[in-house]
Formats: sequence, structure tokens, C-alpha cells
Amino acid sequence: MSKVLVYGGTGSQARPTVERLIEKGHQPIVVTRNASSAPDISGAKLVEGNMNDADFLRSVTAGVDAVAFLVPAFLDSDDDAVPFGRNAIYAAVSSGVKKFVWNASGPIPDDENDPKKQILDELQNSPLDWVIFEPTTYMENWLGPWTASAVKNDDQVTYPVLDHVKMGWMASDDVGSLVVAAIENNDLANERFEISGIETPTGPELAEIYSRALDRDINYRAMTPEEMGTTIDQAFGAGVGDRIAELYRKEQTDPNPEPKFHDMTEVLELLPVTMTKIEDWVKKYTNNFTK
Repeated sequence: MSKVLVYGGTGSQARPTVERLIEKGHQPIVVTRNASSAPDISGAKLVEGNMNDADFLRSVTAGVDAVAFLVPAFLDSDDDAVPFGRNAIYAAVSSGVKKFVWNASGPIPDDENDPKKQILDELQNSPLDWVIFEPTTYMENWLGPWTASAVKNDDQVTYPVLDHVKMGWMASDDVGSLVVAAIENNDLANERFEISGIETPTGPELAEIYSRALDRDINYRAMTPEEMGTTIDQAFGAGVGDRIAELYRKEQTDPNPEPKFHDMTEVLELLPVTMTKIEDWVKKYTNNFTK
């Protein structure tokens, strides 16, 4: 059994990592800003503290074997991301952690001013053995009001991705399984993996999958980035959607966009996990898409 410190383990992206660790007989220690409002995770130890507190992170990292790292999706300030990453890395180094696995929640750009790139530089310059996963877009995004309510009320899968774009939608459960597999693989170190689901539907093809899963006719509509930003603002507070809207605006207007899917053959040979099919995922969440 390994002790694994998990950042963001009470949220939708990293909670599957906690669940997989428990299933595999490990002891997850979950860092959360507010333990009283965190969901109960039987088998996990919750510790309350802030990632900007370097002393706290060194204390809670002492004695752990590995770290599963993730920067929260919505920060009070974008300026917090790099200090959070730096504090987590330094705490892991000072505690002699054997493996540092980072779910970067998306691609890491080459822009030296980007917080993810700065955290990457910190990690690569550290003595840690690290593994980084750069996933495409999560299936769980469909549970947000921008998609779920449209499927439920209008029989439309709505998302700010143009109709013709092939997307390797990925379940957060699969990312969690990959993170745990990387922690358990003692021979794997200092590797970056671009990851996605194993299916690559266009928008209309995604609607066909939804139609089969829900047993009714579903269509696809590409939202505008502005629509997405407005819906996020309504859900999470004014201004929160601006950054997300800008990301999708760049994707929609880029004449040579990066592919939104990846060949998973090599990754799954190294880390043999079972990937989730979209139809199975939609069936699992049928109640979210049905009146």
C-alpha cells in the first residue's frame, strides 16, 4: 500500500483518482480548502489547508510515497496557479516523494507566460520522478447546464465545438485510472502523455451516439463561445466564463487547430486501463439528460 497525496480530490476531475486509489488498496490523503463542505469519500483522509501555504504543504506531504497533482479549475486569481504548483513541487522534493503525477487538465502550451508552462519548467528542473497527462475535453463537461439542459429540454447536444471537428472526449474515470497506473508503474518516469478517449466523433456523430444511448432523436448544435461564457457566468459567477470563452473562440477561429484527439496505443500499452465508451457514459448519466 502506498500513501498518495491528492490535490483537488474532492472535485470532479481528481475524485476518480481517489476512488481508484482506494480500489487498488492505497491510502489517499486529500487536500481540500474546506473539509466541512467536501463530499464524504469513504477510505480517504481529508486534510484542510490552502495550497498557497508552503509550510502546510510540506507538513502534509511528509511521509507520502506519491503525489497526484491538479490545479483547481476555478481559482480566486489566475496568479495563484504557479505558486500553488511551486509549493506542491517543493514540498514533494523536501519530503522525498517517489513519484509526482500531474493531471494538467489539458494541453500545456509552449508560451513561457502560461502558468502551466511555468509549472512544467519547475517540475522538469526538480529531482522528482514525474509523469504528466495532458487530456483533451472531459465527457463530464456535458453535465454542465450548457449541455445537459439542452439535451433534456431541446433534444440537442450543445457545445462550443464546430460540427466537423473530431473530438476525443474522455471520461474523468479514465484519467483517474491512468494516474493511478502511472503511480504504480515504478519504471515510468519523466514522461509527458497527450491523452484522449478512443472514439473521435464529430458533433453530428456525437448526437447519433446520444440518440442511441437515450433512445430518442438528438441533434448537435455548435454553441458560440459567447453563449458558453454567459452560461458559465450564470453557473459560477460573473466574469468566470471570460477565459473559457476566449479559449473556445481561439479554437473556432484557428485556421490550423491542434487535433483534439490522440492515438492512445502507446499509452495503453504502458498503462493498460479500460477506456470508457461514450454511449456507456451517456447511459450511466441518463437521468441528467431526461425529463
